[in-house]
Amino acid sequence: IFAAYGRTADMKAWLADTSYNHVTVGKSGALNVKLVEAKKSDAADPGTGDGSTPAPTETPAADDGSTDATTGGHNPAGSDLWLDSFTDADTLIADKMQLPDGVSMLIAYDGTKNAPDDIKVSWPLDTSTPLAGPLVAAGVLVLLVGLVLYILAIRHQRRGRGPRRKGPGPLPVTEPIDVAALPAAERAVIESSATPAAADAAETPEAPTENDPDATLPKAEMRSARPARRRWALALPALAVTAVLTTGCTADSWPQLGASSPTPTPTPTVIAPENQKPPAVTEAQAKRILESISSTVADADSAMDIELAKTRLDGAALATRATDYALRAAIPETPVPAVIPTDDVEVVLPEATDRWPRTVLLLSKSKGDETVPPVILTMTQQDPWSNYKVTNIAEMSADSVFPEVVAPWLGTSLVPDDSAFLSLAPGKLAAAFADVVDANEQSASYGAFDELALKYATSIRDSRQAVVDNLAANNAAETSQTAFDIVPSDSPPVSMTTLDSGAIVAVSLIDTQTVTPTSAEAVIRFEKNPEAKALTGVTESAKGVATKYEFQLFFAVPAQGSTEQIRLLAVRQDLLSVEVIK
Repeated sequence: IFAAYGRTADMKAWLADTSYNHVTVGKSGALNVKLVEAKKSDAADPGTGDGSTPAPTETPAADDGSTDATTGGHNPAGSDLWLDSFTDADTLIADKMQLPDGVSMLIAYDGTKNAPDDIKVSWPLDTSTPLAGPLVAAGVLVLLVGLVLYILAIRHQRRGRGPRRKGPGPLPVTEPIDVAALPAAERAVIESSATPAAADAAETPEAPTENDPDATLPKAEMRSARPARRRWALALPALAVTAVLTTGCTADSWPQLGASSPTPTPTPTVIAPENQKPPAVTEAQAKRILESISSTVADADSAMDIELAKTRLDGAALATRATDYALRAAIPETPVPAVIPTDDVEVVLPEATDRWPRTVLLLSKSKGDETVPPVILTMTQQDPWSNYKVTNIAEMSADSVFPEVVAPWLGTSLVPDDSAFLSLAPGKLAAAFADVVDANEQSASYGAFDELALKYATSIRDSRQAVVDNLAANNAAETSQTAFDIVPSDSPPVSMTTLDSGAIVAVSLIDTQTVTPTSAEAVIRFEKNPEAKALTGVTESAKGVATKYEFQLFFAVPAQGSTEQIRLLAVRQDLLSVEVIK
């Protein structure tokens, strides 16, 4: 059983030539099923620009890669259209998926059998209680306030010594007593009770005993000490209850005010136009596709399988692989091409479109191996049934600075080859750089390129001079002659706009180096050129040999009216072919 989810429009385009059931959820929760018939061959397809349904050119990678000729079904496994996919035997459970508006799910077997009919659809309900936490905290606070007031009331009652009794009535007015006039016996009693010794004896408290330690304290102090212990006995349970209540409050019990959100990094303001199309891929989808491309190309390089390489390479990238496999078959010590790094995908620049073909530009680096340079590549998807293929790839120079580009979720647009909004039209860029290589400072485009591009042009001229010097070192300068010609290849340039209204332009050039004899008796021998011997299958030529190198270049072209120069971002040079002149 296979299941995948992706953009609804992409799924409809992928299912355009086959019948399928379209299932939606009604307001009551019931599933509504509608049969969608396959489009006729002459029906217009919204995914193409010519108004006709494109014929499927190939099936996405799957277990057997087969299609059913009678039903026209395609195996959905391995398609680059899906945001994610799942597969299992007999029973498949796909949960915790985010399916917003505009995203649908595809359920199938292998594209030819009828889809499973026992399907269960469910979605989670929001069980969060954001006000529970604040209400519990408020209740605990009220409880603490009540306990404090209760303790203060008890303390106030204790200090008042209970209810007061009614006092005696007013005493009669007393008059001074003449002690001298009293009898002798009464006068003696009064005088004896007023002596200081008797007063001191009356005020002295009883001596404390060993069995009564509280007797050492006055009664007023005893009363104040005992209520304090009682107040602590009441406060400790209240604190324990508060701790228990607060531990039960999870994050769902509190309002999420975004305090834990990361601080956003300031970025240039980008305003999407009203008719902005969706990006061809998401950032996560692009990384997954790049990992699949890198793995497939690595397997093809290891097995030198050009048919496997064709499933993920096209154009200039594929042409150089064919030559590399032929060389490695004849010369085993030829190094294997470096694997496309996928550890750190720094830039994802998809084309914003809902039609085909679609193009994506990527900048990827390797984290584990510092010797592997960053790689810039473009990959293109020709139709809904095809996977993305790398068309241009080059290694980025350490001195290059990648231009500012829009966010992956917004996407960018392709620049026409004859665009007048750039300092140099993409269709003229390859020819302009070729002229700089051939004419050097005499080229009209010499000042349009930056120092790094001019240095690379110089290195190409130096390699040409090395061929001339090698002939002279072998005493063949008088019997042979050389010719060099660098021209744009047949592959069209790939141009994608940047944030400053400029563009990143990928072009390819072919430099042909021809060596021919100057006399009928002279021949060109390949004893010291194992590559030419391996690719031509001969050891000498009477009419000469033509060696072709392919250059894949990425430039940052500024907008029209800018004072900046055209900057070289990345370059790759590969041996394309060695041919004997007949």
